[in-house]
Amino acid sequence: MWTFHPILKTTIWGGEKIAKYAGISTSLHNIGEDWILSDVEGSESVVDEGPDQGKKLSQLMRHYGPELLGDCNYKRFGHHFPLLIKIIDAAQDLSVQVHPDDELARKRGYSNGKTEMWYVIGADKDARLANGFLKPVDPSKYEELVESGEIVDVMNFNTIHPGEAYFIPAGRVHAIGKGAFVAEIQQTSDVTYRLYDYHRKDKDGKERELHTALAFDAINFNDTDGKAVEFTPIDNFPVQMVDSPYFTTDLLKLSGKTTRDYSELDSFVVLIGIEGTASVKSGNQTVELTPGRAVLLASTETKITLTPKGNVTMLETYIKS
Repeated sequence: MWTFHPILKTTIWGGEKIAKYAGISTSLHNIGEDWILSDVEGSESVVDEGPDQGKKLSQLMRHYGPELLGDCNYKRFGHHFPLLIKIIDAAQDLSVQVHPDDELARKRGYSNGKTEMWYVIGADKDARLANGFLKPVDPSKYEELVESGEIVDVMNFNTIHPGEAYFIPAGRVHAIGKGAFVAEIQQTSDVTYRLYDYHRKDKDGKERELHTALAFDAINFNDTDGKAVEFTPIDNFPVQMVDSPYFTTDLLKLSGKTTRDYSELDSFVVLIGIEGTASVKSGNQTVELTPGRAVLLASTETKITLTPKGNVTMLETYIKS
């Protein structure tokens, strides 16, 4: 069982919520993302306590291999941890973007594409997310829509509320809007194609690069299925929100001590703190799970005990074999 140091990313659209939310002392401002679990080269998570303190996630993968990932996941992913988990604070609108699927990404020299999900932690008044199109879009109108900025007029914007979840398969055009504060679970990939960025300029007065042509082949122009995921929370019981080949994610809302049995699961498990504090006990080891923190459990840790201090919300994510 491992916990990790945060990896803070300042961005042109970032805000001031993340450090306070996650209890991080920093002089940084405009923090748009906290990568709480990452095996992306150059931004690898580092263990913050215990016997493996100071080791990178990639080192854990090489040392523990199938014990960490599970046998089937190890055969599928080798020594590469398959998920990237972030907290995102959008003080301004993020760009309209799309991610390639595995097939297209590999054709272009990447290891895999990016399917992801959002869990809404917080939302300012009228905050919204765009997830897919309102109706199918004619691909021949694509360049015109992007150049004019009218791409935002054909997208499916949802006013968001804390506790909602959204699934974003590769190929779906999407955007995180101003005032959204979300947890993001995704395939380990940093491949993003920007379609439109509101003519925003960076500190040097230049507009950020767009990827209009590269994005075209990635887009599913018929994707109109971007509604919030339907689920009903149940106290002290896992409720599945997303089930995909890339990850399965459950919601856990706890008010009392709860045991989780993973003996039938051939996978690692990641617990993501959303609200409140809980102790996580596996064998003789106990760690604290707090908001904005992740706990990684090896596939060999088949039974854990969760003890909340008051009411606690966490996410539980893994990859089924």
